[in-house]
Amino acid sequence: MDERERRGAIPRRAGADSAHRKRPERNAQRPGNSSSGANRRPGKRSSRARRRRRNTAIRWLILIILIIGAIGGFVIWRKYGPSNERADLNQYYELEAENDIAVIVNNEVIRNSASSSEGGTAESPAPGKIYDGQYYIEYSVVHDRINKRFYWDPNENVLLYTLPGGSVSVEVGSKEYTDITEKKSEDYVILKTEGRTAYIALPFIQTYTNMEYAVYDDPSPSRAVITSEWGEVRMASIKRDTQIRYQGGVKSPILTDVQKSDKVTVLEDEDDWMKVGTEGGFIGYVRTGDLRDIATETISREFEEPVYTNISKPYTINMAWHNVSNLDANSFVLETIAGTKGLTTIAPTWFSLADTEGNVSSIADASYVNYAHQSNIEVWAVLRDFHGGISSYEETYEVLSYTSKRTRVINQVIAEALQSGVDGINLDFELISADCGEHYVQFVRELSVKCRQNGLVFSVDNYVPQPYNSHYDLEEQGAVADYVMIMGYDEHTDGSYQAGSVASVGYLEDGITEALKMVPAEKLVAGIPFYTRLWFETPKSEDELAEEAGTEAASYPNNVTSYAYGMDEAADIVSASGAQTEWDDTTKQNYAQWEADGGVYKIWLEDSRSLEEKLKVVKANGLAGVAEWSLDMESSGIWDLILQYVN
Repeated sequence: MDERERRGAIPRRAGADSAHRKRPERNAQRPGNSSSGANRRPGKRSSRARRRRRNTAIRWLILIILIIGAIGGFVIWRKYGPSNERADLNQYYELEAENDIAVIVNNEVIRNSASSSEGGTAESPAPGKIYDGQYYIEYSVVHDRINKRFYWDPNENVLLYTLPGGSVSVEVGSKEYTDITEKKSEDYVILKTEGRTAYIALPFIQTYTNMEYAVYDDPSPSRAVITSEWGEVRMASIKRDTQIRYQGGVKSPILTDVQKSDKVTVLEDEDDWMKVGTEGGFIGYVRTGDLRDIATETISREFEEPVYTNISKPYTINMAWHNVSNLDANSFVLETIAGTKGLTTIAPTWFSLADTEGNVSSIADASYVNYAHQSNIEVWAVLRDFHGGISSYEETYEVLSYTSKRTRVINQVIAEALQSGVDGINLDFELISADCGEHYVQFVRELSVKCRQNGLVFSVDNYVPQPYNSHYDLEEQGAVADYVMIMGYDEHTDGSYQAGSVASVGYLEDGITEALKMVPAEKLVAGIPFYTRLWFETPKSEDELAEEAGTEAASYPNNVTSYAYGMDEAADIVSASGAQTEWDDTTKQNYAQWEADGGVYKIWLEDSRSLEEKLKVVKANGLAGVAEWSLDMESSGIWDLILQYVN
């Protein structure tokens, strides 16, 4: 190295050596670093790895949570989400044959009775059919749910509809029919049958019925939707497009789709779900939140109902039944009438069914009628289905279930009535089974028409209304008869298992209350008894109780027998026994009992005091009058009491 180099006079060249010296110096000057670059790199890589592992774990955790959430959501949706399952409508309407149709009457689906809760048989008919493009409704559906005045006689294959002036008559398979006396025809067959089952053409039903109907073929199956009840209904609009389901709940099968603003009838409120009926005949459930504008509307239709004119007497009826069992008994009419006071009407038991062919036996007597008329008393002759040639429910059914036999009965009775000069017919049929009900009511209609045509007053006798005798149809009687009689006695009869009153005041009062729900007061006559029963009770032996085990009789510890007595006879029996009577405030009768002959005698007396309680009830309800069973069983002076309430 020369001198200049040592003294630094000559500048040095930049080179590797100088660069090597300066790099550590720069590194040393980086803020925040206290060691060389070679010492820092491994720690940085470890931190990044940890972050990567942590992020990966978080991502996997989120993924697992999402998978669990998706699975849970799917499970919840499967459990609580709405089902898209569509109901099998043929099964819903219970249709089987190809030409079966669904029938919906007043927002109720009419189903095959074979599968209904009420039971039935496999042969139960479908509620509706299509024949040659025409809709038909099965007779029992028409009679029970649309118009009960249609009557089908399967024995003689005739359909009847009784009007005030006569009957409409249709034969099977015909387009022609008779409207009273006028021949008419339609452009369709009116009546079809399958065996003993009748189907009536829907438009023909409407001819005589205050009803509207619509038929639907799309969507299948075919449906007939009928409205025959008018008045207030609850209506609503659909808020948004939704479905009507078979039952309340989103899992229930879908019956049909409904669109926004469609109208439905609200039938039942079940909180979150409403039972509704659609215009097309689907009855199901919709969410309450899918309805709006729920309001009551009044629906009606213009229709001229037939009017059954009636004979109404301008006075309160005071009628007594006269139990006449033979022609000779008629000769005592003057003597019988002489003991009465204020009597307006007498009803002798003259006519009865002689056989199951519809023939009538008669002990009518024109002289009897003349004597009654001379005393200003009308005669309403009684027609009965007992105490004659027949005496069973089956025999009465055999007569009334044939149109030709009913006609024979009516023609013979009217002929006898006109020949003897009576003023009216009092119908007293008491052997009517539930199966015979519709035939009996048709008989009442037909007899009412004939009585009206011949100027005869027509009255009908009835038991006190009870569920088991509802087939007597008091409502229809109230429409077609002039007077409806309620026999307010036989509360306990000779067939009763225990002793009791023949006619407690409560029994009569309840009967009147129920009858007034169906019959106007100006047509209702209350029957009261002139008789009572003397009861005799003896304890049953152990053998007797064992023999009756499992029967209704086993519930009663005593054997009972009874015999009917008139007022005076019953009072004499009590007097002879030495027993004292006590007023029973429940029955409103004088009661007595005494021990004799190894048992206990019991009697609830009919007397002036008990009858007055009954007459008060009649008066309070403004009835058309009273009728007494029967003449010659009353005590002296009882007519003066009756006149205080019936005048």
